[in-house]
Amino acid sequence: MPKGASLFLLLCDKAEGSTMKENKTMYLETGSVDPAYNLAFEEFILQNRKDRPYLLLWQNDNTIVIGQNQNAEAEIDRPFVEAHGIHVVRRTTGGGAVYHDLGNLNYSFITDVEHAETITYQQFTRPVVEALQGLGLQAEASGRNDILVEGRKVSGTAQRLLGKRVLHHGTLLFDSNPDMIAGALRADPIKFQSKSTQSVRTRVGNIRSFLKKDMELPAFWEYLKTSFGGGELEPGRLTPAELEQVRQLKTEKYDTWEWNFGRSPQFTVTNKRKWDGGILEIGVQVAAGRISEIRFYGDFLSLSPLDTLVQALQGCPFRREDVAAVLDRAPLQTYFGSITETEVLDTMFAV
Repeated sequence: MPKGASLFLLLCDKAEGSTMKENKTMYLETGSVDPAYNLAFEEFILQNRKDRPYLLLWQNDNTIVIGQNQNAEAEIDRPFVEAHGIHVVRRTTGGGAVYHDLGNLNYSFITDVEHAETITYQQFTRPVVEALQGLGLQAEASGRNDILVEGRKVSGTAQRLLGKRVLHHGTLLFDSNPDMIAGALRADPIKFQSKSTQSVRTRVGNIRSFLKKDMELPAFWEYLKTSFGGGELEPGRLTPAELEQVRQLKTEKYDTWEWNFGRSPQFTVTNKRKWDGGILEIGVQVAAGRISEIRFYGDFLSLSPLDTLVQALQGCPFRREDVAAVLDRAPLQTYFGSITETEVLDTMFAV
């Protein structure tokens, strides 16, 4: 069994409840390259299939996938996106925007966790890193949520918590078009110190170009199934009724302008900072000295939607001490990853 397999199965063994320990990990494929459908499929599994661990491998055709908290218009080069017919879809996890094409393979791990506060990216990226190392690649986890091969980014990852359930998913750039990646994504000057597409292009690499023995993507797909599952995966599929629910979620959420772009309104006060935990941009509308509307943008690694925090801040006096009192009562690590309360306040009040 490849080392990566034993690590993934170990993750599943830590899950709570006897049925989780008794049931094998179920393997699912979406049967689609439509990004809205695939994200709906993944969310349906997270919300409704809680009997065992799940592994999904899937692909999107030419797509920019926006992080849950990002301003979509600020992340894409719209003329390029429209000229090349690139989909733009928002996911429910934090982190930054990524480009998908049929040279990219996505994976999703869904399982239970005993203690949400103990979740680390490393425990989920280790099986992926070791799978790549099993192909003779110099792979390593790097930074907050990247996987590198010989210093080039080949994978970005993100996580989401839903009760005791965790979703960890990531990209694997196998043979993607680097010019499309660079052209579609708008390089943020606060991150790269340049708006040139070269900043993006020089950071990313394709797994296939590092292989000592060439393989095509279908063979790589099968290799990952073996590495992650070690022969212990149980093939599965959704029922017709479940698939209809996936299609409904796609139509009502992931296909809508409101979800993908409508979360990016204009604000009277907008401040932006780069911290060790990622980029944070805060937009605030203030009426009669109180917060009437607030939005948080950025590539910080949130584990939960910020809706509850946003609601708690609405009506709050726009003063540092009053906002701090609201933040004191909130699980900020779940919302902002490693960005601290002081850093949130310094961003909001431009310190």
